[in-house]
Amino acid sequence: MESTLVAQLAHAYPTSVRLVGVKVRNRGEVRKLDSAGVSLRNGDPVLIEVENEVTYGIVYMEPYSTPFIPPMRVMKSILRKPDSEETALINRLEQLSREAAAYCRAKAAELNIPLKLVEVYGVMDRRQLTFVYTAEDRIDFRELVRDLARRFGGRIEMRQVGVREEARRLGGIDTCGLVLCCASFLTDMQPISAKQAKKLALPIEDPRLLGVCGRLKCCLMFEMMDTHGKIAPQSDQLITPTKPNSPSSPTLPY
Repeated sequence: MESTLVAQLAHAYPTSVRLVGVKVRNRGEVRKLDSAGVSLRNGDPVLIEVENEVTYGIVYMEPYSTPFIPPMRVMKSILRKPDSEETALINRLEQLSREAAAYCRAKAAELNIPLKLVEVYGVMDRRQLTFVYTAEDRIDFRELVRDLARRFGGRIEMRQVGVREEARRLGGIDTCGLVLCCASFLTDMQPISAKQAKKLALPIEDPRLLGVCGRLKCCLMFEMMDTHGKIAPQSDQLITPTKPNSPSSPTLPY
């Protein structure tokens, strides 16, 4: 019975996956997606789904095949390559985002609005600009929104995020020397809390436990999982694969 179940599970997994490195809206860190069998080159635009919305990405690492080794997580896939009209739209959105970001920063400074702009992006299927920002307190940006609407037209959305989300969107290198977990491979961010860290007897006052966002590092949740016996012995396979034919390269999380 057990051998039959193992055989069924083995049959359910693909023998290999073909990955491609993509920057969402050409920003942040390179994320690995299933290439969906599409032929791609560096610099190609692709359509992807992010936060239940179709947007675009730019290829920064051409597709390559690698063995599928359970328990590798399920990979999100690109949707397809854009057609010529969609490619032209992506180019316009890129230019519009740069202009809108520069204008918003200047106008916010003029109005003395204490916000830090993280990202500005346009939506592909309607006239809308989304301004992602962080702020220490709630702010009144009604005058700023009216000014942005007059300048760029369409719908203006102001989206406030926390410092963890800011780090995930912008990316970076942490004190461990690796790309931020939240920006590279974590698909479901469930950071460890100070209360949980105390239960593990971790010195939460130690600055080495803080990430670039100033909060407890996301990787501490693996310590918590290990303490509760939720990480399988083969958990080291969770940080595979790396590119084939590069034995001297470090094995990085995908």
